Amino acid sequence: MALMWNRTVDWDAGDWRRVAACRNTEPDLFFPVGTTGPAVDQIEAAKRVCRACEVQEPCLDFALATNQESGVWGGTSEEERRKLRKAWLAARRSSVALRR
Repeated sequence: MALMWNRTVDWDAGDWRRVAACRNTEPDLFFPVGTTGPAVDQIEAAKRVCRACEVQEPCLDFALATNQESGVWGGTSEEERRKLRKAWLAARRSSVALRR
């Protein structure tokens, strides 16, 4: 079963990628190898770029909607997005159960 992220806001509205802060940053920064050691510093450096970005929210929405499993997106790590997806899925299941 594919996980679909559903928000009231159109997650791909406009051309947010054109103004993303990461456009002028080495792409490898956002895709560290691992989650320990030097990768921790790399993840934090990528998140700093995201925090200064005016389109952090649409980026995160895109990553969740398209199930981006790797890298830093919208200021979140892979593990943080997994937690967000789990919370969304749990809320969805609760909503379905309440309708029954």
